Amino acid sequence: MEIEVTGIRKAYFRKKVLTDITFSAEAGSCVAILGSNGSGKSTLLSILAGVRGADSGSFFYQGSDLLRHPGQIPKVLGYVPQGDPLLEELTAWDNLRMWYDRKTLKRELSEGALRLLGIDSFLKTPVRRMSGGMKKRLSIGCAVVSRPGILLLDEPSAALDPVCKENIRAFLDVYRKEGGIVLMATHDAQDLELSNACYILRDGMLHPWQYDGDFHKLVANL
Repeated sequence: MEIEVTGIRKAYFRKKVLTDITFSAEAGSCVAILGSNGSGKSTLLSILAGVRGADSGSFFYQGSDLLRHPGQIPKVLGYVPQGDPLLEELTAWDNLRMWYDRKTLKRELSEGALRLLGIDSFLKTPVRRMSGGMKKRLSIGCAVVSRPGILLLDEPSAALDPVCKENIRAFLDVYRKEGGIVLMATHDAQDLELSNACYILRDGMLHPWQYDGDFHKLVANL
């Protein structure tokens, strides 16, 4: 199963942010999107996630244009924005219980995605006392409750320590092997090593980039 994004456009007060976003991705693949601050990366992901509307364009998955049927999006897509959508006064367990039934939650913590993310090690910790890495892993855990076929990640590795990054990458490896599609906006060179395709978002359009390990050259082209 693949996704096909075609002709997505978005403007704010006549300022064009996205002028013609077109790309596709196959099951089991990871697409990395890079760009300078303000280039529209977060806007693009939020449109694909159904959080905000596009002026035009389509987003096909399983034979359906999700932009025309936004009610289907939560069933097939998980979205983790830059800001962690968690309740600060609650523990990790309590946040997860807002998404998971008790039986499923215990299973995922013992042998599933939540175990891979290492969330079982800080279940009783209130969100307000968590590190950035804990919050990010918990946010991902909440986002994959429906076992979505698509996962959107906005800067998943930003300001995280190596252990947290490794937990997230271990999860993404398994997620992709099971046929999931990952779309991520990132500035982390290590994230690019996970990707099958890399695009630079510039002037409202996606430009394919063949990453050869030279991150400085890549930055120079943003």
